[in-house]
Amino acid sequence: MSKTLSDKTACDVLVIGSGAGGLSTAISAAKNGLDVIVVEKEPVFGGTTAFSGGVLWIPGNRHCGGDDSTAAARDYLKAETGNFYQRDAVDAFLEEGPKMLDFFERETAVKFIPTLYPDYHPDVPGGVDVGRSVLAAPFDTSVLGDDLKRLRPPLQTITFMGMMFNSSNADIKHFFNATKSLTSAVYVAKRLINHFAEVVRYGRGTKVTSGNALAARLAKSAFDLGIPVYTDTPAKSLILDDASVSGAIVSTPGGEVRLHARKGVVLAAGGFAHDVEKIRQAYPHLRRGGEHFSPVPEGNTGDGIDLGRAAKGKFEIRYPNTSAWMPVSKVPVGGGRYKAFPHLLDRYKPGVIAVLKNGKRFTNESESYHDVGAALIAACEGETETACWLICDRPTIRKYGLGYAKPAPVPTRMFVRTGYLRTGRTLAGLAQICGISPEGLEATVNDYNAGARKGEDPAFGRGSTSFNRYLADPEHKPNPCVGPIETGPFYALKIIMGDLGTFDGLATTVEGQVLDVEDRPIEGLYAVGNDRASIMGGNYPGAGITLGPAMTFGYITGRHLAGL
Repeated sequence: MSKTLSDKTACDVLVIGSGAGGLSTAISAAKNGLDVIVVEKEPVFGGTTAFSGGVLWIPGNRHCGGDDSTAAARDYLKAETGNFYQRDAVDAFLEEGPKMLDFFERETAVKFIPTLYPDYHPDVPGGVDVGRSVLAAPFDTSVLGDDLKRLRPPLQTITFMGMMFNSSNADIKHFFNATKSLTSAVYVAKRLINHFAEVVRYGRGTKVTSGNALAARLAKSAFDLGIPVYTDTPAKSLILDDASVSGAIVSTPGGEVRLHARKGVVLAAGGFAHDVEKIRQAYPHLRRGGEHFSPVPEGNTGDGIDLGRAAKGKFEIRYPNTSAWMPVSKVPVGGGRYKAFPHLLDRYKPGVIAVLKNGKRFTNESESYHDVGAALIAACEGETETACWLICDRPTIRKYGLGYAKPAPVPTRMFVRTGYLRTGRTLAGLAQICGISPEGLEATVNDYNAGARKGEDPAFGRGSTSFNRYLADPEHKPNPCVGPIETGPFYALKIIMGDLGTFDGLATTVEGQVLDVEDRPIEGLYAVGNDRASIMGGNYPGAGITLGPAMTFGYITGRHLAGL
């Protein structure tokens, strides 16, 4: 495989971006006989996918067990997207999604395993309690050879000493119980020994899971097909011939290259989560002076959308929620720098609540990250700062941890010393340290505890849905999501807004052709992934609603480019 792009001046399809959307398009096109090149501006490939959970939402997939129906999934998406329901695109997604999954599992190194994830709103018409989400199977990245060093590493804050956990809760439980169980201690010791052996040999852990496994599997599949992925190679501009796109000018270490694409150019650059100008316009909490801290790759600066707009492509910020919201905390990493920790698990656990600076709760903490984020943005309307605090007591933090702070036996004092955690012997003392109303916090905890001792949450109904309970503690009775906050010292962790990527994007046809301002397809220009407007209408119906459509429409776009 050529290592320098200057060796080539033409191809059938040029893909700009190397996440799941871009690579699935490239693989689909190449499998159908096209000559494909992928360029990536970052020194690593994998895009946001490599940081993600690696979950795809694909109704009717063969892992479901046959209990799902297209009609039910369609009803669910109608209810979830409301006025933004896109009938033709949704129909294509529901029809082609299972075919896409079968294609990749049959023809490539991409493999999936079923999950037990319920839809995020299982009580909505058409919602289900299990079956629509699948997860990339774990992968040994050592098979990438020299290309391993170009795979984007997983998000640092969700690893343990650089090691990724298996998807099963059993894996995590062994680490939690390492000081209490000989079986768990032996299990953890073996995992650590194997991990450090990989680091010594390859410079990093090679047994990966989640989105890192998906990115690696897609890359391996692309390399197997002879598709070159050129990193450190940003696209600077599109080549325009009248009203059509015939290629792009890309920057390489050896200078600019004019690269012609006979069939089309595909924009797959990951959306605009780090485009300061666009998010200031789109995010309500930034418009009113608040802070936003995104865990997605910093290279997602809207490059694909800007290229599309330069070719007269249509782009609007129109969804009620521009992005997939993710509550995050800022982990100090030294030198005044911080890394984002996405709060995916702790909010569901019994004995953890979220309060505003007035000390009051504002939502069901066991709803999805997107729903909690949207509720926080709404609750802080009229305030300069959009933030809340997670509150728990000592038994809870020692059992489950809180954010980046690990459970026992890892001591909490190191996180208090860095300022990541705040602690107080009493709730009033903790509130004063955090700038929370002491009276408000004490009243809230007293009211919450009155129901929590019975496993009830009359204020917000935590634990009332299968999704609420899925990520909670099944061993905690009677309600896996609800437990009292009683035993000091007490702990608090500040939460601000982040995101998992943007929903608004370029307008396209079902097949991915970018539309101009008069809704006419621009010949030779396509968009996939977060560069294409989401079919979810600014909502978040289930685990994997970004990657599922990204790969499905990548598969569709690749086939369309091949004339199928």
